[in-house]
Amino acid sequence: MAQELNRIGVASAYDRWAPIYDLVFGPVFRRGRRAAIDAAEEVGGRILEVGVGTGISLPHYRADSRITGIDIADQMLDKARDRVKRLNLTQVERIAIGDAEALDFPDASFDVVVAQYVVSAVPHPDRALSEFLRVVRPGGLIVITTRLGAETGVRSKIERALMPVTSRLGWRTDFPWSVYGDWALRHPNAELVERRPLPPLGHFSLVCFRRTADGQDNTPTLAHAATA
Repeated sequence: MAQELNRIGVASAYDRWAPIYDLVFGPVFRRGRRAAIDAAEEVGGRILEVGVGTGISLPHYRADSRITGIDIADQMLDKARDRVKRLNLTQVERIAIGDAEALDFPDASFDVVVAQYVVSAVPHPDRALSEFLRVVRPGGLIVITTRLGAETGVRSKIERALMPVTSRLGWRTDFPWSVYGDWALRHPNAELVERRPLPPLGHFSLVCFRRTADGQDNTPTLAHAATA
């Protein structure tokens, strides 16, 4: 990546965003949130939301889901805890500090892992994706909403040039699809089952991986989906 993020810097950035996060980003990410929740609830059960932030998604999960939400920014989590209490969100089992790159859960703990606009904001995306794969059960789903940068051309150059600024705000602009595609090719039990741009402009995408039985080779499927 053109510019490294660091865990403390990201946490500090999102703590600064906490008072106004819902106002600024709530409308921008609304369709992505809905798409992620709909995809997660096709599986249902125990759902881990990584980067739960202020908990803006939590009221939209079904009452029969069992939600754990984690984030590295404690001031964001204060707002999530308040939302859970104020709205009596009984489907939320736990809200806690947690690091996407080192999840504090046993293997195969969840039916679904949801990561909304998180992977491009962690220092080491590969580590986070591998942790998601570890804690989801075989047959379970990893649901990601993500910004995908341009691979080439003028837009790609602009995104790389903006990285020193956006990294201080807590995310990357330079984030190509190859981050996901290359990771998936190294993990044959990660089957890409969906990749689609999100409206209105397609700058963000919904990306879903299913964890298959360990050792099952899905490379042809992944190669086809990555170029679709």
